[in-house]
Amino acid sequence: MTARYGKKAQEEVGKAMHEEKHGQLKSGRSGKKVTNPKQAVAIGLSKARKAGAKVPSKRSSTHH
Repeated sequence: MTARYGKKAQEEVGKAMHEEKHGQLKSGRSGKKVTNPKQAVAIGLSKARKAGAKVPSKRSSTHH
């Protein structure tokens, strides 16, 4: 399996996934608990982007 993102991005996604699993991850503005793993990945990637990690731009949901 090849890594999709850089090391920093993977760390951020890992943290977000861990928090989501333990019910500690909250979404941005609404502050609701995140229960969807895909959402956790998206939050991790956006945090990595803000931290300046090299993350490919957002892919639209139609391309899997």
